[in-house]
Amino acid sequence: MFKPALIIHGGAGSIHRSNLPPHLYAKYHTSLQTYLRDTHTLLNTGTPALDAAVHAVSAMEDDPLFNCGRGSVFTRSGTIEMEASIMVTSLHPDHQNPQFVKRGVGVMGLKKVRHPIQLARECLLRYESGACGFEGSMHSQLNGEFVEGFAEDWGVEVMDPEWFFTMKRWEEHLRGLCPSSSSSPSSSSSLNGFSNGSSGGFSLESEGGEYLSQGTVGCVCLDQWGNLAVATSTGGLTNKWPGRIGDTPTLGAGFWAETFDKPFSSDTSVDSDVECDGYVLVGEKVGTKRAVAVSGTGNGDSFLRTAAARTACAMLRFDGGVLSLGDAVAAVAGPGGELQRSAGGRWGSGEGEGGIIGIEVVGAGEGDGGWGRVVFDFNCGGMWRAWVEDDVERIMVFREPY
Repeated sequence: MFKPALIIHGGAGSIHRSNLPPHLYAKYHTSLQTYLRDTHTLLNTGTPALDAAVHAVSAMEDDPLFNCGRGSVFTRSGTIEMEASIMVTSLHPDHQNPQFVKRGVGVMGLKKVRHPIQLARECLLRYESGACGFEGSMHSQLNGEFVEGFAEDWGVEVMDPEWFFTMKRWEEHLRGLCPSSSSSPSSSSSLNGFSNGSSGGFSLESEGGEYLSQGTVGCVCLDQWGNLAVATSTGGLTNKWPGRIGDTPTLGAGFWAETFDKPFSSDTSVDSDVECDGYVLVGEKVGTKRAVAVSGTGNGDSFLRTAAARTACAMLRFDGGVLSLGDAVAAVAGPGGELQRSAGGRWGSGEGEGGIIGIEVVGAGEGDGGWGRVVFDFNCGGMWRAWVEDDVERIMVFREPY
């Protein structure tokens, strides 16, 4: 009934042509193109949105180019603490099937799970199973060793710490500890010269001056049954304090999905089909369902302070039929938007920088089919994104083609 659509993001921030030479751009382009095509094929062959989104993010968690999974950044103590989240909604919910029920779960403080997004998925599905004990909990956020302890029992792969170590991230960690020193500290316990525990006090480029991905990764999918899923994963901020929880596992901050009834501006009954804002009013219907899902990437604390993901969706839900999701995302994450304004006088330090991707289901009356309108916006140098809409494949990092 619905034409599948998807969009992937691979981080946003201070990305410029000066730190993104052609050979490095080609690496990101190749990775994103591969994950986009694989995920699009799954959607077109009947894979549910939830499984397709998890597939895309799992692939990125294995790719050291991105700040998640194996490419995660280090905390100031030299440890890895990963976060991930999943949320689903549907235009035609089937309450007997957990993949069609609106629900969201975030997991955080993970140190050994190879694919944090798969652990988030298991938490979502096992909550819906209604099993006794933990598997019947209603928790939307789960932290650290407790939830990681279930991973192997649930068939989620765990790895030794060495799996997550990459030299580029380690060198970045050391430079962050001593931003003013020409020599690197001998171990992660050397905190001399450490400025603020964030990415704002030192270069986020490699020794060769090349861009190193800092942002969260994510995927939003619409499947052929009208189900939307958003999957998001990150290693957090470089040299964050251990125990820091960001926007990625926090509902409404770094991710959101919901379905709602969208009334038309007129309550006049009609006897024939009327088109309004791309939707069809059939017979006596006075409204139609709409579904949206979004995923954010960038300075997570700013997303938390502004409840960025839910704010964008709420603008659409309660606007009285004026805005599109693209308008709402631009108002939050675009240039001069709410994220940027939240930084105040600190704008330019990295605070407030980021972007949002999403899908809005268009043309979906009750019993009718529809399609997904892909949207995105960002307020910083660039945002890695790859999407398919109307069977057209696009991969970009800047506002203009590379």
